[in-house]
Amino acid sequence: MFSLVVPVYMNEESVPDLLARLTRLSQSVDGGLEAVIVVDGSPDRSLEHLTDGLSRSRVRSQLLVLSRNFGSFAAILAGLEHAQGEYFGVMSADLQEPEGLVLSLRDHVASDRCDVAVGRRRSRADRSGSKLLAAVFWWLYRRFVQPEMPAGGFDVFACNKVVRDHLLTLKERNTTLVGLVCWLGFRRQEVLYARLPRPYGRSAWSLRRRIRYMLDSAFAFSHLPIRLMEFVGVLGLVLAIGLGVAVLNARLQSGVVVPGYTATVLVVIFFGALNLLGIGLLGEYVWRAFENTKGRPPYVVARCLRFDAGGEGA
Repeated sequence: MFSLVVPVYMNEESVPDLLARLTRLSQSVDGGLEAVIVVDGSPDRSLEHLTDGLSRSRVRSQLLVLSRNFGSFAAILAGLEHAQGEYFGVMSADLQEPEGLVLSLRDHVASDRCDVAVGRRRSRADRSGSKLLAAVFWWLYRRFVQPEMPAGGFDVFACNKVVRDHLLTLKERNTTLVGLVCWLGFRRQEVLYARLPRPYGRSAWSLRRRIRYMLDSAFAFSHLPIRLMEFVGVLGLVLAIGLGVAVLNARLQSGVVVPGYTATVLVVIFFGALNLLGIGLLGEYVWRAFENTKGRPPYVVARCLRFDAGGEGA
């Protein structure tokens, strides 16, 4: 059986088309399909529409309701943990991936050609500004954080039970799921696809969420910020020694009185700001280490509804 995890947040308008797609997929998947839909504290009527639609659907499914919004990565982990299939996949609820992509990813894993199959975007029907920012972000990510990340990143993937089980053992907080999938390794294969225009609503990935994603990616998988601070610190030390020697030599050789008020203020401001930046970077690592020692679960499931192929819930 193939378990397909779908995180839902602010997707009220796309629910009817989502259920129709799941119905078509269930008729195409050999061995059967289990849809694991996770409502991640969505404030709209997504839960109401899903409950009503699944009760009348012919798709075997689970509907997980998280107690609040924990983020899409936590929602996917919740779905993977509750999924009961032999193979597992992840699909977004905004329907921007082609319908056949899920089947292609599942076939790659089920045929044992790979342990993880990821969908890599060949193109994306987004605004020019968004495409440019995404291209710059993923280039920097692959260059400085995880070189093994596919170009352009990925949102959807499929894996076998071994990879799923290992993924669930990773209890890190404030990290990225796609980064963990790459970190695990295993045999991986990429499936190219063209990302479709968003049919309904607006993306829930606000600027704040994107910045947090960038910070989590950098601090969870790279020591680059610390190394940069070390480099700047060494450079500042060399500069300070050079300037100190020059000022002392001028004082001893010519007896010139160097007022140096402006230079002193600028140096104090520069190194004061540098110290604060260094403390902030260290604080990011310390805070993340502290979060991981608390032992809090990454998500809390408030309710779990199960629907068999006849549409009856339990």
